[in-house]
Amino acid sequence: MSHTHEALISLQQINHHFGGNHVLQSVNVEFHRGCITTLIGPNGAGKTTLIRVLLGLLKPDSGKVWRQPDLRIGYMPQKLQIDKTFPLTVKRFLETSQCRDTQRLQAALKDVGASALWQQSIHDLSGGEMQRILLARALLRDPELLVLDEPVQGVDINGQLELYSLIERIRDQRGCGVVMVSHDLHLVMAATDHVVCINHHVCCSGHPEHVTNDPAFVELFGQRGAEQLAIYNHNHNHRHTVHGDIVTTHNCEHH
Repeated sequence: MSHTHEALISLQQINHHFGGNHVLQSVNVEFHRGCITTLIGPNGAGKTTLIRVLLGLLKPDSGKVWRQPDLRIGYMPQKLQIDKTFPLTVKRFLETSQCRDTQRLQAALKDVGASALWQQSIHDLSGGEMQRILLARALLRDPELLVLDEPVQGVDINGQLELYSLIERIRDQRGCGVVMVSHDLHLVMAATDHVVCINHHVCCSGHPEHVTNDPAFVELFGQRGAEQLAIYNHNHNHRHTVHGDIVTTHNCEHH
């Protein structure tokens, strides 16, 4: 299948060690415009290291990192520790992105459905509200690639579904690529175009439905987990085909 979506970042034969620990082993992966790619894998599998390589924060021991020239990346960190005694409104927090333009700040909040939080203290936000604020801050860079590390952590199930559909909507509106790191398999399978399953090396990758049938995936997540996901994902895809061709529109299989 040809690439309908251009590559924004390509990682080729990436290797990295911490001490004697071979954390990334010959990793090849591409991230495309208009495509939501999710990295999944057990704790300690190298997902965070891979994200740091992708962001240019870590130089791998070997391998090639190619980025589109002047690529704008918006990054949403996994967690943010803010001192509870430090008075900080949502407005002031968004200004830490180096953007002082009130209209742009408010537009980003509106994009994530959080306009009402403008003057709120950052310490009074729920888990879901905080994630929206972090997402708004990442959007202020007008990113071509949005990198989200565990974007639904600490959010209840309804909030998770809302965040995933928000991320899909942002991708549709802006045409940006999205990279998500997740443990949360059930929901993420529905909200992604392409899955890369990592356990120090790339075990398998492809469309969610393809990946859940892969022996390497089954080995990593267990037969029962794979079967539950396959059922869930099939139902979801079926629903999508009924309501238009979202699944086929964003078919970004990377071969």
